Amino acid sequence: MCGIVAYVGSQQAAPLLLEGLSRLEHRGYDSAGLAVLSGTSAGVRTAKRAGRVRDLAAALPKRFGGKVGIGHTRWATHGPANDVNAHPHTDADGRVAVVHNGIIDNAAALRPELADAGVELVSDTDTEVLAHLVARSDADTLEAKVAEALGRVDGTWGLAVVHADFPDRVVVARNGSPILVGVGSNEMYVASDLAALVRHTTTVAHLEDGEIATVTTGGFTTYRDDLTAVRRPAHELDVDAADFDPGEHESFMLKEMLELPEAAEHVLRGRLDERFGTSHLGGLNMDARDTRDISRVRVLGCGSAYYVGQMGASMIEELARIPAEAEPASEFRYRNPVIEPDTLYVAVSQSGETLDTLLAVQEIRRKGGRVIGLVNVVGSAIAREVDGGIYLHAGPEVAVASTKALTNTFLAFAMLALQLGRVRDLSIADGKRLIAGLQSVPSHLEKILAGSDEVAEVAQVLAQAESLFFIGRVRGYPVAREGAQKLKEISYRHAEAYPTSELKHGPLALISPEVPTVAVVPDDELVERNVGALHEIAARGGPLVVVTHDTVDLGGLPRDHDVRRIDVPRCERELDPILLTVPLQLLAYHASVALGLDPDKPRNLAKSVTVE
Repeated sequence: MCGIVAYVGSQQAAPLLLEGLSRLEHRGYDSAGLAVLSGTSAGVRTAKRAGRVRDLAAALPKRFGGKVGIGHTRWATHGPANDVNAHPHTDADGRVAVVHNGIIDNAAALRPELADAGVELVSDTDTEVLAHLVARSDADTLEAKVAEALGRVDGTWGLAVVHADFPDRVVVARNGSPILVGVGSNEMYVASDLAALVRHTTTVAHLEDGEIATVTTGGFTTYRDDLTAVRRPAHELDVDAADFDPGEHESFMLKEMLELPEAAEHVLRGRLDERFGTSHLGGLNMDARDTRDISRVRVLGCGSAYYVGQMGASMIEELARIPAEAEPASEFRYRNPVIEPDTLYVAVSQSGETLDTLLAVQEIRRKGGRVIGLVNVVGSAIAREVDGGIYLHAGPEVAVASTKALTNTFLAFAMLALQLGRVRDLSIADGKRLIAGLQSVPSHLEKILAGSDEVAEVAQVLAQAESLFFIGRVRGYPVAREGAQKLKEISYRHAEAYPTSELKHGPLALISPEVPTVAVVPDDELVERNVGALHEIAARGGPLVVVTHDTVDLGGLPRDHDVRRIDVPRCERELDPILLTVPLQLLAYHASVALGLDPDKPRNLAKSVTVE
């Protein structure tokens, strides 16, 4: 959520900033703005608008010159989305401009203090406080002014500051919200997301929490918050600008779903050991003795990461016979959890920057626990904070609704469960069986995607319903939860997930011809009970969409009943959940398109949630 870009160099800043902001639109935002420096006498020039980046570009003055500038896309936290609350924010004299991701927790206490000192605050935001604090500092350098201002505030920030008295530089800082510095040829870039930089440079440095950096045309210098210098080298990243372009596809979400088979191959490559029926995950930094000492596994994630974490916990418990559970990372640290030395904690985050998950990781480490990460972004905050982990290798994911990263997370969990199981009681025969199943997943994904048109026909019907149920039992329940999440995210239809076994304990009262149910029915040991629940729904006139295997007999549902069936290929029973999930991703996508919505940019949501 929110996005930052900045530029220092020999080119005009505004066009580069607008381009960078347009490449951050996937993060979620409701307003956008720019500030440029054109010389000490001219001060800071700003332009900002509620709405899309294109609205800002259309409103930009024809003469908006300056070779140093900052830009921002805002996702409202303090105050509504309007022109005044949009970033950048300036001081009263227009000499300082600030863009900021995160939340200043003590802004409400600082606002009256500034007002008593004669400062007129014009916005509802917490960020405006920072601009005035920087401007009121008596320090001699911009770095010192920023450090002094940050010493007065509590909260999280990724920020960029320009000052008319220091027209050759941008000063940036990080505490809980990502900031990248991109190195060019006699020009420098700053962003909160690599997507904004990749067309210009892939040589970047990641700031750590508590650091400040000065960025000029000659390079960058990094400091701790006490302004002692610290070396922060830049690294060349293996990324392709084409990965951040939808190309011939109608949307990033469609492109990323079509990349599912290739992404699955990437996460499995080199990690499966057929000879011994196990997996090799060297990034865990655990040997067999460490692994055998684990007595419990706890998975932490938010949203889709939490739901796939439930799938993963179930797999670990089934294959490794270790008690395992998943819970929302956003709730974890607030209940003062007991951190056990023999528990393995697993943090799941596609971006690696989800603040709730990052704070949970820091709480675990503060109390001496072992935590590993399942993340997709190399060099992200969680990847740097954990004791070890598994990179997902899904490639850049731009659409807000996660698809290929979610699939790869499940496969990473399968390999983790396999490795944990094989040092315990999982037989080599079962290990080899699961490896064969994992190797078949990419081809199964291709078959499911080939049926997208049939799923689209079902989605056309579901899109007309105002409310839907998703149900599944045991392995199918987190699949149902993820399906409901996807539909809510991008089609704005109310969707609720329940365990199939809970229907008779309340939800059945809401079944009617106007409320469709999407049922996840794998061909497993519970198929008869699941089919029985379908008959209960049908008896009450509830329309049905059944995501199942072609070997499942639905037991003679009434001929005139409204039932649609989506079949997926069978795999090993432990791996079936991810194959049953993909049609639900397709359903949500096609429902969004049928309603004329943008599946890449759901309202009120963001790709990377860097506030609590």
